[in-house]
Amino acid sequence: MGRGRAKAKQTKVARRLKYGGAGTDLDRLRKELGADASAAEESERAEAGRVDADDTEAE
Repeated sequence: MGRGRAKAKQTKVARRLKYGGAGTDLDRLRKELGADASAAEESERAEAGRVDADDTEAE
């Protein structure tokens, strides 16, 4: 007993993190992590290629 308020607050915080519309600044995150911008673009292109390939196989 006595966990009602604490659990409600944890649930509220968890929902805010999961569904919050604040968004993530990916460029700032890349700078903080020291990622090379060209490497990030290449990985995005590679991921897009995998998605396209997967879509064609499903048809």
